[in-house]
Amino acid sequence: MRLKASLRRADLHYSNGVQLHTAASGSVGELQALYLCLDDGQHQAVGEVRINITYLNGYVPEQVVAQALQALCALPWDSDPAVLLAKMPEWAADLSMPVRTLVDCALHDLLARRAGLPLAQWLGAPASDIRYASNQTLFWSPFEVFIAQADAYVKRGFRDLKVRIAVGTFEEDLVRLQALRDRFSDTLKIAVDVNGQWPRQQALKNLEALSRFNLAYVEQPIAAGDWVALEHLAQRSPLPLMVDEGLAGSADVDRLCALGGKLWAHLKLVKMGGIAPCLSAARQLADAAVPCMIGQMNEGAAATAAALHVACASTPRFAELYGADGLCDDPAGPLLYFDGDAQLPMTPGLGITLNLEKTELIRSF
Repeated sequence: MRLKASLRRADLHYSNGVQLHTAASGSVGELQALYLCLDDGQHQAVGEVRINITYLNGYVPEQVVAQALQALCALPWDSDPAVLLAKMPEWAADLSMPVRTLVDCALHDLLARRAGLPLAQWLGAPASDIRYASNQTLFWSPFEVFIAQADAYVKRGFRDLKVRIAVGTFEEDLVRLQALRDRFSDTLKIAVDVNGQWPRQQALKNLEALSRFNLAYVEQPIAAGDWVALEHLAQRSPLPLMVDEGLAGSADVDRLCALGGKLWAHLKLVKMGGIAPCLSAARQLADAAVPCMIGQMNEGAAATAAALHVACASTPRFAELYGADGLCDDPAGPLLYFDGDAQLPMTPGLGITLNLEKTELIRSF
């Protein structure tokens, strides 16, 4: 049956006091989401990708939209969706990772819906609830806001907090981490994300200063690109190091596997090109005994749901699935957060419905 498709977009906003602000992104006022909707006459499927993440991949939003339009115009919509998905490594090789992710997620949703299975089960997970424990991020904010948000997350059952640092001074970072430990002792798992901002010559000294806080890991301590420097730092670091911005494809996964766990991995669908390559990378890392986190950018419910299903199918040590928490105008749902978990209903596919009236149509195919 010939597919109908449409490309849509929406701007999403938080209403819970969260203001995205990291050392890499600066302050971000909204999430710009791009949706691919598929309809085969019986099933309606959706893929989502966030497009205002220039600080991660270098693409401005309109570049992603233009490339998505070009790719979707060229797709043979009378082809079997299973064939389209299986052959993506060939026909999508020249597309950016965000566009690959958009198409990959929509096709996965459609095929799992046709099979009548939640996507995680379609990917090989055992039949169980679609839920996974997630961290929460404490973005850069005034100190009083920082502490209030930490309190709010802990009251809601979150026991894993990641602190964005390297926006202000290192001394300020130490004060904030000490405040968290004084407030919650060791009842919380705490990690920090440097977003690659430390100078290489200062990184080891900073890591040694952080060692007293019993951190779960330090994410991307130095800028991406210099693997030799990062590997050398990992050998001397008193804390586990995790790679995020520096992990951008399968070659980077191979390198981490060869290191045998000296560096940990943060996988995101939008970096790997979708559900299939992200799940493959997670399983490869697990076989090599490399601790892994399945994460996402701050994104809407459809994109976050895709990451949640990958987490359920790969059972990583860490998961970062907070992105849709607190959005007030997300056209997709339902994705719930309860007692520290991200949760979806046990329904076919992603378990997500998109309200088309809350999106802007770009083009139909």
